[in-house]
Amino acid sequence: MELAEFCLEGRFLDFVIKDGYKLKGLLLGTADGECYVKLAKHLQFTFDLNLPRGTWLQVVGTKKYDSKKDKVTLKAERVMAARSQKQDIQVKPAKTQTILVCQKSDCMKRGGKALCQALEGALSDRSLQDTVTIKGTGCMKNCKAGPNLVMPDKTRYSRIQAHQIPTLIDKHISSNVTVNTPSLAEV
Repeated sequence: MELAEFCLEGRFLDFVIKDGYKLKGLLLGTADGECYVKLAKHLQFTFDLNLPRGTWLQVVGTKKYDSKKDKVTLKAERVMAARSQKQDIQVKPAKTQTILVCQKSDCMKRGGKALCQALEGALSDRSLQDTVTIKGTGCMKNCKAGPNLVMPDKTRYSRIQAHQIPTLIDKHISSNVTVNTPSLAEV
């Protein structure tokens, strides 16, 4: 497997979405034709899904060549507006905190779905949906005491009811979260 850096320019054609909601990469129209570029994880969460099709982008990253499969894979580390279109690209604030919620059947049977809905509502009410991520996990090894969740400061909770969520959000997540907005170079 050979690694090299690449830099290419092209028109944004479309996003590549997995499982109906996970942003994985971009399709670009380049001088050599249509090209798929996988996005590094830090870019997957900060990319503006309202990026207009046809926008010129410059992509910098690593190129892997697998000689056994005779396949080249491009992975973007930075995406920038190309030419004079830098003002066209909008960047979402980086999500800075994560709440982990068990998604296994015991926790879901004990109110996990209502818990997720309450989390989304409480974050939205406090305008925190852009700075706090709710992430489903596998088993947290406390099935009988579900639903289970872990707050961003690593505090674990079991037997949580949906009505308790607003209090937990207020206790563990400051509404004055400092958001480090990525530069255009990190679109």
